[in-house]
Amino acid sequence: MPLTISLGVAELAGTRFAVSPLSETVSGLQLLGGRGRQESNLRWVRWATDELARQSFVLPRTWPLIVNDRPSWPQFLVPAPAGAGTTIEQDLVAMQQTTARQVRTSLARVFGDDLPEAAAALAAHPAAGLQVIAEELREAHDRLIAPHWARIRAVLDADIAYGAKQLATGGTGRLFATLHPDLHWQDGRLTLTGVRRDRAVNLGPGGLVLLPVALGTAQVLIKGNTTTQTTVRYPARGVGALWTAGTRAAPGSVIRLLGRPRAQLLEALRSPATGIDLARALGITPSAVSQHLRVLRESGLVAGERHGRAVLYLTTERGLGLLDPDSDLCLPGRS
Repeated sequence: MPLTISLGVAELAGTRFAVSPLSETVSGLQLLGGRGRQESNLRWVRWATDELARQSFVLPRTWPLIVNDRPSWPQFLVPAPAGAGTTIEQDLVAMQQTTARQVRTSLARVFGDDLPEAAAALAAHPAAGLQVIAEELREAHDRLIAPHWARIRAVLDADIAYGAKQLATGGTGRLFATLHPDLHWQDGRLTLTGVRRDRAVNLGPGGLVLLPVALGTAQVLIKGNTTTQTTVRYPARGVGALWTAGTRAAPGSVIRLLGRPRAQLLEALRSPATGIDLARALGITPSAVSQHLRVLRESGLVAGERHGRAVLYLTTERGLGLLDPDSDLCLPGRS
């Protein structure tokens, strides 16, 4: 049976996009625990595994809650972001605002009456337990997500820009249809097919919060019960190229036109990357990367955008047209 959500005018008016570093942190930990791995994120899993082998850390209160044999996990660990782009600090503060009653209800919904040790400890002392979990998740974020956050954020922002364009040109129906093949909008109802079991969604106040996820499964995850806005977490477009800089060969025609180094840079920048990322992936010096990027930018094939202290480069639609002359599919956010 599909999962169906009825959305009135007020809920549609309150529906918005958002980005959550805490969502990526929890998803990344679940990938490391073997949940929901797919081809597109295996390179990150290998990197994170090597990073933890170099210097490990333990998550005794968090890990048993999100990596176990249950089909679901406590949804209060990823609250709906209050704004379009929250920080990890804001996400963790929101998570710690979960009430004791909400914590216990969610734990019982996931684990039943016989709570495992970590869940029982949290149920006994919710406020103190959430503080410890926040500290563990903060460390996991800083070690495993923060080094890649600028690139991840660029992909998520590009996905949101694409969704906004679909909404502007085709309305709600086109927006939901392009988020994921299992999502369908018709007659005021959003339907998710392919779910393991039929379940009701108790909508939170306001509309939906649409959360693209880079480090996640291939499925859509809709929060079934919440006191904040209901989140719809879905795989972001463009994730397949996020971790593959330098691993895919550029077309021969582009190599002949631009030369191999510039052609490989153009190919690598299907997913956003910094000059240092590119130098490391392609085995050339940062100064050579800088020179090639300058030529590609002047030709309108690559664009750069500052994110904090780093500049992220991305192949433009003109560059993608050169790489894929027979395709009319262009990733969002590239002009």
